[in-house]
Amino acid sequence: MTPAIFGISGLELTADERAFFTEADPAGYILFARNCADGTQLRRLTDDLRAIHGRKHLIVSIDQEGGRVARMKPPEWQRYPAGEAFARLWDIAPASAIEAARANAEAMGRELAEMGITVDYHAPFDVRRPETDDVIGDRALGSDPLQVAALGRAVLDGMGRAGVVGCLKHMPGHGRATCDTHKELPVVTASNAELEVDIEPFRTLAAHPLGMSAHIVFEAWDAEAPATLSRMVINDVIRGRIGFDGLLLSDDIDMEALDGTIPERAERALAAGCDIVLNCWAKMADQQAIAGLGGTLAEKSAARLDRVHAAMRAPQDGPETAELLAKRDALLALAEEPAA
Repeated sequence: MTPAIFGISGLELTADERAFFTEADPAGYILFARNCADGTQLRRLTDDLRAIHGRKHLIVSIDQEGGRVARMKPPEWQRYPAGEAFARLWDIAPASAIEAARANAEAMGRELAEMGITVDYHAPFDVRRPETDDVIGDRALGSDPLQVAALGRAVLDGMGRAGVVGCLKHMPGHGRATCDTHKELPVVTASNAELEVDIEPFRTLAAHPLGMSAHIVFEAWDAEAPATLSRMVINDVIRGRIGFDGLLLSDDIDMEALDGTIPERAERALAAGCDIVLNCWAKMADQQAIAGLGGTLAEKSAARLDRVHAAMRAPQDGPETAELLAKRDALLALAEEPAA
């Protein structure tokens, strides 16, 4: 199995993609808006991916957070709020915010599961700060680590009830980044002690089976390499201080925060300790080059992947989706009511 998650170029597999994926046997796939036209088309695509592998479980993933991060869009699919909506509700009613986040995530997860999607790269556990770049911005669940952990746990729980595996991202924290990793490399100068705030939400949920790294340099830990490419950060901070022993994905290696060719980035990320690299742009030459590195999923990584697969359970019984959305909306409305 190639230790990579690959993108797909369009609404259906090309002949070249089908042949390549059959031979390379990647760990999974990631979907974008270019892959999502309507329910019938999308379910056909995800069924087609499963047919290639013949495995009971397969990572078929997406970034569906709500707000501006939504690959499946209205009117075909529901519109969901960004994390900031739940953070605002927390300010006046924390328990209600947790219930709203859980109901929202379960409704979203049901929609994803119906489309054959098994993993959602949600929720961001990044602690928002005044300087946080807008690439995180309103996606964040708050500025207090306890709040972020509580709301993030609710998202993971709601997704899990729908049979979809959520993700801890972006370890060890994206909140201090002052630029967009899609375009350039952030450098964080905070001290080791100050960074305790950033890692606390991840530490709280460290038993979760799936996480994602950050393309950020943390000078206190490794002044030379971003976390994704740093053996020191992955081993000492993510695996050590945070205590995360789940499947660690790189963030998208196509982002301009990283330098070198795409296969070089993949090789460095795997060597640093990422279990699997995420390669999103669906460029066949890059995908073939990653597969051509000759790497296979390590034994420990395969065991971690098995735990992710085990979390892809059948949806649990519960309220109808419309009831979940109504509950969410009623709770979120509390934050919009004028103060007495």
